[in-house]
Amino acid sequence: MFTTSKDILQGITTENRVWQGIPSIEVTRKGRVFATWYSGGTGEGPGNYALLVYSDDQVHFSGPIAVALPQDTAHRCYDPCLWIDPLHRLWFTWGYAPDSAVYAVICDDPDADTLHWSAEFTVGYDVMMNKPTVLSTGEWLFPLAVWGEKITAGRNTGRGHTESGSYAVCSLDQGKTFMQSGKCESMNESFDEHMIAELKNGRLMMLIRTMGNLGVSYSDDRGKTWSIGVHSKIPSPSARFHLRRLASGRLLLINHFRFNGRNNLTALLSEDDGKSFPFALLLDERDWVSYPDAKQTEDGFIHICYDRERGDGKACKEDACTCAREILYAKITEQDILAGSLVNPESFTKHIINKLGKYSELAPDLYQK
Repeated sequence: MFTTSKDILQGITTENRVWQGIPSIEVTRKGRVFATWYSGGTGEGPGNYALLVYSDDQVHFSGPIAVALPQDTAHRCYDPCLWIDPLHRLWFTWGYAPDSAVYAVICDDPDADTLHWSAEFTVGYDVMMNKPTVLSTGEWLFPLAVWGEKITAGRNTGRGHTESGSYAVCSLDQGKTFMQSGKCESMNESFDEHMIAELKNGRLMMLIRTMGNLGVSYSDDRGKTWSIGVHSKIPSPSARFHLRRLASGRLLLINHFRFNGRNNLTALLSEDDGKSFPFALLLDERDWVSYPDAKQTEDGFIHICYDRERGDGKACKEDACTCAREILYAKITEQDILAGSLVNPESFTKHIINKLGKYSELAPDLYQK
């Protein structure tokens, strides 16, 4: 599945993709930005692959440098996620269906001139598209979901291995082994896509995508058991969100705010551990902007990626070409969010990482030179 073969990468460059979306982002200690998303075929289903790009100047992004590619046309690699762990290693994970497995590879030195990757290994099943959470007591919790039978994820995800739900898969040995810990009950209404935050009192809070307001569940035993999920007071149009503890102690939530569908993607801050989010910075007001992921770096900047108008599921390529099919990038600070506008001169929004179709504003793919 995972390969860096230039011969294979030539086949997935920008001009060879019909649609794209569902991104993730990471930033190294030296400022190298990695981004991943998936494409393949005409929409979410068999033949999907997850590709990886990078930038050393936070402006111009490379063409694909690696890809998780299905072994045959009946399978798909999807919902990729990037995470830099406390050892500064870069994890690249993806879902694999219909096997219902989450696979990973690790790069020990993501700042190196030549990147070296581990062999593939499995974290668990069924899908994980959001970053793990490292607890103050040392556990690494991976937010894996097992989707219910009515959620088909491209109509080809196999099941039967375990009960559906929003799980916290735990590693006590820095990612060498994994234990399927507790799960949230009664919130399996949509694609779970949950995230976990440790509150200041040591309690864990899990937010979960549902068909209405975000679901919420709590754990008082480091993720071994979770309360029955209930709807929170946080509105959502049933889409992926991002939740993270910032260095300041505030909670960051990137979600749709005062929305009409998947628009008004907004960065929100909470100073009371998620009870309220009074500070807001609008990132993108346009329709069909969704699926944010973020990383805060040591210099205080918050790096955010998301997609716009994926172009998937269209009747023909010509219809897909009417969509923006963009992977977008914002770089902001907490001060920007507190002010409600960009006050840092280095902050920006709506920068394009990649766009399908005719586009010359950014550097071309490296492998097209």
